[in-house]
Amino acid sequence: MPLAITPLARRAVPAAAALALLTGCTSVRPDLPERPAVPTTRTEQDALLKAAERRFADDCLAGRGLLVTAAPRAPAEDRLLRAALFGTGPRELSVTLATGATVTAHSDGCLAVARDRLYGDQHRWFRAQVVVDNLRVEAQARYRDDPAHRAALDRWTACVAPAGRPRPARPDPEDAARCARESGLDEIRARLERAELTEVRARHRDELTTYRQLRDRALLRAVQLPAPTPPRKGNAPS
Repeated sequence: MPLAITPLARRAVPAAAALALLTGCTSVRPDLPERPAVPTTRTEQDALLKAAERRFADDCLAGRGLLVTAAPRAPAEDRLLRAALFGTGPRELSVTLATGATVTAHSDGCLAVARDRLYGDQHRWFRAQVVVDNLRVEAQARYRDDPAHRAALDRWTACVAPAGRPRPARPDPEDAARCARESGLDEIRARLERAELTEVRARHRDELTTYRQLRDRALLRAVQLPAPTPPRKGNAPS
């Protein structure tokens, strides 16, 4: 005889479900593996991305019949490996920074292939990475001609090379550090850099957003990669 649900029981079912939602109680299937966690520190994240990039690059090289080993290589073999890894011919990727410098790279080498697999779009990643990696350089270029910076730089120069003494080709590191403190150059540079870096980051908001998005996705891809299987003896690629 089938069980009948009384009106009281019908009211109790949604109440129990609501309680479960409020308390955060959910059922977990024991047969589903837990998703690996992305490292929290920048150093660990960089190491994870570097390892994944190296793994994808090695896969690409193996597909071209090449194997990276610690054994010494003949010059011809080394040139062949470098060409396969970094690409050849005209450089297809190019970004000109606000400082006037231009950064270029190949898009046909295994390193480019690895970044395309890891970040999803090597062209977008290349531009975003180059811009973000040079934000501080751009900020420094912006304050170079600031009057306060130029005055402090003049005081620093007079400190490391006093009048009447021959100017050294390269200042002693200890003297240079002492003079940077005494002239106020360190303090002024730090203050100007903070202000300019804020402005530069605002100007490159789109590149920063792209950089974070692609990097976060790459971290998820990298952490979900299965553990590499070492080649068995006698079966290594030639």
